[in-house]
Amino acid sequence: MPDFSVVIPARNEAAYLPATLQALSRQTRPAAEVIVVDNGSVDDTVRVAAEWGARIVRCAERGVARARQAGLHAASCEWIATTDADSLPSPQWLERLAQNVPGRVALYGPMRFCGVAPAWSQLSGVGYSAFLHVCRVIGKPNLAAGNMAFSRKAALLAGGYPMVEAYEDVILGQELARLGVVAYVPGALVETSARRLDKGLVPFLWQHYRNITGHTRGYFEDDPSLPPRPGR
Repeated sequence: MPDFSVVIPARNEAAYLPATLQALSRQTRPAAEVIVVDNGSVDDTVRVAAEWGARIVRCAERGVARARQAGLHAASCEWIATTDADSLPSPQWLERLAQNVPGRVALYGPMRFCGVAPAWSQLSGVGYSAFLHVCRVIGKPNLAAGNMAFSRKAALLAGGYPMVEAYEDVILGQELARLGVVAYVPGALVETSARRLDKGLVPFLWQHYRNITGHTRGYFEDDPSLPPRPGR
């Protein structure tokens, strides 16, 4: 089974990143390296990453796609697994992914919200899994970078991440599906923060609908007049 480089883009994620790195430290199949791509943080993101032993890659030019691309180029392993700085991979995450590598160019798995009531967490997982199933049925697999793995060679052949504001992970996933077999791994669970629900469920769903239809502008709404907060 292959070794994995785990790539995590981060901008002002000092509040969330420790839990993500702790989850990675508990993997039943440890990562060969954990790369935190600092995308111009002004909080303690870099210090936190260093304290947890992560390899830090700098990407001063703003944009999550640019940060992910920097991680892709910096990774040393043949396979890369990606997650986000506010997400918690389950202990068997990398082990389950590694078991499904043979014959595939990319893998992805289920996600659900954490930090919410258990019923809401379960409901979010069921709803997301149903959405992924529909995408598979219509031949457009939806690989989200919060829970995604791929052959580094195949990703470079596909041109890496497109320089868009959002949805760059799904676009790369669809390009990878043109190069080879992409597989869903139901046992490779990642839980993720529900912070994007802060504005309510309807705005959250509307933004994702816009992403799916190619309207990605405005996904990240940093206000330079405000102090930095966790996330983008």
